[in-house]
Amino acid sequence: MATAHSPTSTTSTMNAATDDAGRAAEPGAVPAVDVAGAAHIRHPMRWLSVLVLAVLGAQLGHFLVTNTNFEWSTVGSYFGAEVIGRGIATTIELTVIAMLIGIVGGVLVAVGRMSENRVLSVVCGAYVWFFRGIPVLVQLVFWYNLSALLPRISFGVPFGPEFVSGETNSLITPLLAAVLGLGLNEAAYMAEIVRGGLLGVDQGQTEAAAALGMGKTRILRRVVLPQAMRFIVPPTGSQVISMMKATSLVSVIALADLLYTVQSIYNRTFETIPLLIVACLWYLVMTSVLYVGQSFIERYYARGATRHAQQGFWDFALFRRRGAAATSPATGTSSASPADPTTEKEETR
Repeated sequence: MATAHSPTSTTSTMNAATDDAGRAAEPGAVPAVDVAGAAHIRHPMRWLSVLVLAVLGAQLGHFLVTNTNFEWSTVGSYFGAEVIGRGIATTIELTVIAMLIGIVGGVLVAVGRMSENRVLSVVCGAYVWFFRGIPVLVQLVFWYNLSALLPRISFGVPFGPEFVSGETNSLITPLLAAVLGLGLNEAAYMAEIVRGGLLGVDQGQTEAAAALGMGKTRILRRVVLPQAMRFIVPPTGSQVISMMKATSLVSVIALADLLYTVQSIYNRTFETIPLLIVACLWYLVMTSVLYVGQSFIERYYARGATRHAQQGFWDFALFRRRGAAATSPATGTSSASPADPTTEKEETR
């Protein structure tokens, strides 16, 4: 069947062809690119890396299954043991107490470093320099052996009468030595994290609040700290996870945490590898739970600060990209705001 062409469309087509030929004839003109036959770019190295990882994963799985030295039956019998549970409780308790001391002390030291009082700023800076410069293990051993330096501890008027005193060995227990060593060291690191978060808030926010008649304390509590939280929370979550793992150092001062409990068992039974696997599995469980909590807290404080959604725990666990994380898995729709002009342009394209 013959198709009728209107004179107008035929003329437009001829004009367009003439314009394209004229552009191609111009010196220095970029020739038109025909994308009709374009092909997808191949990535052979990606497939090669996947193949190598698959082979290594298969070898690892074969090693875990066929090597009888792992003694998985022993791992299963001790994994839920009551004595292991008591060690886990001590680890969690020590982590919570040390982090509370670290966070509160870090905020105070950070504010002191940013103070206009030169003496206070120097003292707080010296505190950070001292505790960040000495390894945590050395601090733990020092606090545990404090009685060799100070046989008695007393509280009272300086250079005056004493109100309370006692033997250092009876006051500085392994738990208190661990809390002092971990908490004071963590306060130095948290001070720098908090200080960085406070400096990340625009100075105009403080000036605007001062113009409204707000005091410095109220400005810090109501204006600066809430905005600095999105800078403080992510590294603080990482510090909590690091603290959970750093509690294993207290085993050198005979505090019955998870690692010390495991060591006391395999010193009797000589089942070293299975008991260490039990400790590794429980540390992985606890740090994974902390990572989930950290991802939710980060999302809460990042609301309205970024255009794209933050990567959560399940996005990380399911190997989902950050761009795909912003798409709802149930509906397949983007979570970006429809009023965003960038989103509208992309949808139009």
